[in-house]
Amino acid sequence: MKAKAKSKNDITTVRILAKHPMETGRRIDKETGEKIPAHYIQELTCEYNGNVVFVAQLSTAVSQNPYLAFSFAGGKKGETLQLRWNDNIGDVEKTDVKIK
Repeated sequence: MKAKAKSKNDITTVRILAKHPMETGRRIDKETGEKIPAHYIQELTCEYNGNVVFVAQLSTAVSQNPYLAFSFAGGKKGETLQLRWNDNIGDVEKTDVKIK
């Protein structure tokens, strides 16, 4: 997961590129003829100072390597945000991003 966060005028803007295949479970593998199992991000959260400031509930309708952007009030340069996503097969990715 790649993420950037910038604070300006007490508003923090966060941009995230989540590297993930986001398989629907409906595509057919051309070589084997079998369905490719579903594998998608279910939830992405952002925490700032122990408080959840953003939650995205995703599903199979979202494309591969989803890009998300959001803003919230607060956040100061040099502070850290905690980002986390969970997917439908139990994988979890966490990253911290410093606000610039």
